[in-house]
Amino acid sequence: MTPQELKNSILQLAIQGKLVEQRPEEGTGEELFRQIQAEKQRLIKAGTIKREKPLPEISDDEKPFNIPESWKWVRISQLGDVIGGGTPKTENSEYWDDAGIPWLTPADMKHIHGKYVQRGERNISSAGLEGSSARIMPTGSILYSSRAPIGYIAIAENSISTNQGFKSLVPVIIDINLFIYYCLIARTDDIIRRASGTTFKEISGADFGLTIVPLPPLAEQKRIVAKIEELLPYIDRYEEAWRELEDFNKRFPVDMQKAILQFAIQGKLVEQRPEEGTGEELSRQIQAEKQRLIKAGTIKREKPLPEIAEDEKPFDIPESWKWVKLSTICSKITDGEHLTPKRTLEFCGYYLLSARNVRDGHILLEDVDYVDQTVYKLISSRCNPQRGDLLISCSGSVGRCALVSDDNKYVMVRSAAMASPILIDNKFLMYCIQSAVVQTQIKSKTKQTAQANLFQDAIRNIIIPLPPIAEQKRIVAKLEEILPLCEKLK
Repeated sequence: MTPQELKNSILQLAIQGKLVEQRPEEGTGEELFRQIQAEKQRLIKAGTIKREKPLPEISDDEKPFNIPESWKWVRISQLGDVIGGGTPKTENSEYWDDAGIPWLTPADMKHIHGKYVQRGERNISSAGLEGSSARIMPTGSILYSSRAPIGYIAIAENSISTNQGFKSLVPVIIDINLFIYYCLIARTDDIIRRASGTTFKEISGADFGLTIVPLPPLAEQKRIVAKIEELLPYIDRYEEAWRELEDFNKRFPVDMQKAILQFAIQGKLVEQRPEEGTGEELSRQIQAEKQRLIKAGTIKREKPLPEIAEDEKPFDIPESWKWVKLSTICSKITDGEHLTPKRTLEFCGYYLLSARNVRDGHILLEDVDYVDQTVYKLISSRCNPQRGDLLISCSGSVGRCALVSDDNKYVMVRSAAMASPILIDNKFLMYCIQSAVVQTQIKSKTKQTAQANLFQDAIRNIIIPLPPIAEQKRIVAKLEEILPLCEKLK
């Protein structure tokens, strides 16, 4: 049950006479109703309020539920004076006064917390009051928004006026206002159902006045209100806990993914097996392969990178693993074309990728640019991602990593970079880059100018843990078993 559903349930019990017991010594709703009618007649004779047209009897079909025998069904307009509001001409400065009469609009009600209201954003002058249909309502009046939207409600803490977006009740016996306030909250769905309008729904003053509410004896009303207000703080606490739980549920799949990836790159997801060798041995194999590719002229010799200092290592890894820099395990790291390539409207077989196409785990081709063969040949000498390469977004939303898993012909612009791993399980490397610890490195290495930018040197110096290749594959297999379960939780 949501907090709002719980609140609605309590209010419904309250207006059905099920929240507190009935006490015969407190009288009846009929007796209170006669007192209200007597006071209305007195006010009519005094000229304080106008005599209203006779109201239709309340039929059994109108009664939405049963109430105690000591209660009585009544119409809102039988309890007091239903008053609309008005707006003085905005262009007439004489109608508006910062020190004048508080004036309320439904928009002001968005910022009201609690059941009382003192003022809105603007005040009107005495001239504004006289020059419009706005009226001053006394302290204790029940202010009810009748359009845009229907159902904002508050009790006037002082004399106040409203615009035409309200139908307010000035009770003839002010002590009933708190109970009627809660009644109207509970009956708002019914009021909305009876509203009319095309652009927006509105309840007229006459129809609002026809709204039926139960009337208990006054002493019982006060006990009901006391019980409601005893329970409401618990609902507030329940709502706070509910929101925290909702936030947790939203975060949980993502947090779980992060935790699993962290376990994986710390060597805690699968066991280590001595027969699979070491990260050091794999590193030497990679370096030997790089030397072979350099001699063959396939790749260029790169400048030596600084050794990894102890304080750069973010956590302990198994003894059989090794900390390495990304550049040392890749044959090539480069970003895309720095100039602006000429696009073509029609697909000619060549894709031009940017950061927006690099999504976590895959390349998104729904919003991709195209180039022709000539442009492709010019750019591809610098960056032509192949199956197995990893792409990293390095401008704007920095740090997303995608695996090239097809044989499409791709080139890139500067906002994306590529890394070509050697003798590494490319999925393991992708998960490493997606992990929180590597993302933290990327964030720290990102340059903030007009937008975030991650440059090649920073990418080359990213530090990752290197397990033996067989263990990498087991880690990937375990991740691909577990991570889809996290996705199902979203």
